[in-house]
Amino acid sequence: MSVSKLIGAVSAAMMLAAPAFAQGYPERQVTMIVPFAAGGPTDTVARLVAERMSADLGQQVIVENVGGAGGTLGAGQVAKADPDGYTVLLHHIGMATSDTLYRNLAYDTENAFDYVGLVTDVPMVVVARKDFEPADFPAFVSYVKANGDKLTMANAGIGAASHLCGMLMMQALDVPLVTVPYKGTGPAMTDLLGGQVDIMCDQTTNTTQQIKGGTIKAYAVTMPERLALFPDLPTTIEGGLPDVQVSIWHGIYTPKGTPAEVNQRLSASLQKALADESVATSMAELGTAPATAEQATPEALKAKLESEIARWKPVIEAAGVYAD
Repeated sequence: MSVSKLIGAVSAAMMLAAPAFAQGYPERQVTMIVPFAAGGPTDTVARLVAERMSADLGQQVIVENVGGAGGTLGAGQVAKADPDGYTVLLHHIGMATSDTLYRNLAYDTENAFDYVGLVTDVPMVVVARKDFEPADFPAFVSYVKANGDKLTMANAGIGAASHLCGMLMMQALDVPLVTVPYKGTGPAMTDLLGGQVDIMCDQTTNTTQQIKGGTIKAYAVTMPERLALFPDLPTTIEGGLPDVQVSIWHGIYTPKGTPAEVNQRLSASLQKALADESVATSMAELGTAPATAEQATPEALKAKLESEIARWKPVIEAAGVYAD
């Protein structure tokens, strides 16, 4: 057989093999890596989705927590995994910021992964200790401008959503608040509840119960529209801070080189999971909603990641905050 015919035969075989591989997929359990601790908001979202995807795929989707280094350890593990569809990553907005935040990132964010789809977009709320003086958001803005150097703002660590929201707020107000980083949202919320810190910006999955219970004070949501969960809370846009717009979007990724047919199968399963009424109900209780079928696609997630990297790069560089 000539070389050209041999190459053609190999190419034809590969073209036939990929669809056959996809048709048999999955033949065993799928591991969904969550790059944060168990029990956190991203873990909660992952377990909701994994349960429903398991039922659709006919194989169990097991959630494995690989926390550390702002989510980059777990993401790095998936980047190095076999691109066979049996290891996937569920990550949040940190996927877009780590590329700038970490000087020695072990992977190239935009070139180390393939895409499955968006999962959900969690709103954030500007909150404070329950006895914080301002009565509403306009008063909050005025008070922070006048007393910024005396106020403390908690966050869950460098690169965390609460940290990003805080950077946007300080830039918008032109006030250098005293930032207090913690190792996670849990201890940050504990100190806010105890009055050891003044302010925090965090997602509804972490703040809803405390707001409803009156143990912290809520001032505004960082979304374009008010939330049905808290209809009386104004948006930051209404409060004159249009640049303070943050939400914690989540997406599912696979290692680069995963067959397109496998990513499409996972995407179809994700769409079915997000259309489940029980998932929508559970997410509503957390103050969020499932992504639409159009958003839960490889193309939509790729576009979202690229736009968010471009958005956050200048913000992080202007703040001069980096991690090793």
